[in-house]
This record gives sequence, C-alpha cells and structure tokens, in this order.
Amino acid sequence: MPICLAKLLRTTLFALACVLTLNACTRIDLAYRNLDVLVPWSLGDYLNMNREQKSWLDQRLKQQLAWHCQTQLPGYLDWLAGLRQLVIDDQVTDQALQQRTAQAREAIARVADAVTPSAAELLRGMSDSQVTEMRQAFADDIRTRRAEYVETPLARQTQERAKRMEKRLKPWLGTLSPTQRTRVGQWSAALGDQNRLWIANREHWQQQLVAVVEHRHAADFEPRLAQLLQHKESLWTPQYRAAFENTEQQARSLIVDLLASSTPQQRQTLAQQLDKVRQEFSALKCLKP
Repeated sequence: MPICLAKLLRTTLFALACVLTLNACTRIDLAYRNLDVLVPWSLGDYLNMNREQKSWLDQRLKQQLAWHCQTQLPGYLDWLAGLRQLVIDDQVTDQALQQRTAQAREAIARVADAVTPSAAELLRGMSDSQVTEMRQAFADDIRTRRAEYVETPLARQTQERAKRMEKRLKPWLGTLSPTQRTRVGQWSAALGDQNRLWIANREHWQQQLVAVVEHRHAADFEPRLAQLLQHKESLWTPQYRAAFENTEQQARSLIVDLLASSTPQQRQTLAQQLDKVRQEFSALKCLKP
C-alpha cells in the first residue's frame, strides 16, 4: 500500500476531530495516531517492536485501513459535505456543531471498537522488557509535555495557546481581523489551566494502560483494555471531565463567533478547504469498485 494512501486513510478521523475542535490540522497528511483509541497504530512511539511484531502489525494495519476506507470513509465524505453546506448557508450554530460533534464521536467509537481485538493481541504478546520500555516512554512523554505546556506562567500559556490557534486557523480562514484575534484571545483565556488538567488526565490514562498490560495474561485483560480504548471517558478524573466539557463548549462558541464575524472571502476559503479535504479522500483508489 503506498505510504500516501496509508497516511490519508489514517488521518480521516483526525481531520474530523480537527474541523470541530480546531486542533492541529493544517495538513491532511497529519497522522491521527495521536488519538488514544488507535493504540495498535501508535505504539511505535513508545515501544521498540521486534521484527515479528512489526510484520504482524503491518499486515493488520493493511486490513484495518481497507476496512476503514471501504466502510467508514463514505460516511465521512457525507459528513464533510454537510459541514461545508452549513458554511455556505451561513448556518453554523452551536446546535449544528453539537450535532456534528456527536457524529464525529460516533465515528471515532466505531474505530475504537474495530481496533480493540488487534490492540489486545499486540499488547498480550509484549515481553516484560517491552512493558518496562513502554512505562518509561510514557513517563518521558509526560515530562516533555509538562515542560512544554505547564511549567510556564499561566499568562504565557494563554498567550502561546492563542498564537497557536491563530496559526491553525489561517489555512482555513485566511488572515484574521483584529476583532477575530481578540476573540481568539478570549477563547484562550477561558480555557484557564486546561493544559495541566489535560496532561494529568493523559498520565492517569497511561498509568491505567500499563497496569492492564502488566496483567495481560489474565482472563479479564481484554474487557479491561476495551474499557480503556472504547470508554475512556468513564475513567476520566472529575476535574478533567469538567475541563473537557468546558473546552468543547468554548471551541463551539469560538467557531460560531468567528464565522459570524467572517468576511465572504473567509467563508469561501473555509468552504474551499473543506471541499479540498473531501476531494482528497474521494480520490482514494480503495473507494473505487
């Protein structure tokens, strides 16, 4: 399978999440392996797999991508087309975005369900040294993220978050107006100490994953893993649950306000970008009969 095809297929859900949450999605070839539900496809960041594991993963990935393209991607094309139409009709409201978010969440859940058996098989075959490796890699991951996102004054975090958002928005809307930039600053301030809560919850999830993998030969291994992959929100800390709900609400509010103050040229740019994403996916050979 050509690497460009693999990248496009692997980015589909990431693109869906990006459009709604305004996350880092300025290029369609950004892998969505950062989504925790795709543990089998992201373990390479935390684990040195042996040749047999790599070969197995390559074959399983091809099967997973084929399933994803043939059964899931057509629905995403409709989803993107519907979102583009909302922009054209100037109907981007909080209610409409909530509906689109729910649809994207359902799509992510279907992928989580599909990859869980593969995740269980791969993780069950890990050696003790690989588990130790993963635990250390997770610790390094948290340490790096804390240094980058938390160990700075909150005012600076807010400023840097606003700058990142402006950079992410530019490919979708073009240059922001002073009013829109002010609104982005207000959005960033409204998130408060979200960085710390996000990283703390990430660490919480990683620790639970390691604990489950340490008992990978137990009879309840797969059900416990399924909860981590398919129902992560059930294991969230109360603080992060509140922060997540606030983050979603603030993101929707930001999108609605930015489009309400957008120019015809900005709306045209956004519609064109959404259409470009849809065309790239539509051109995939795996969609052809």
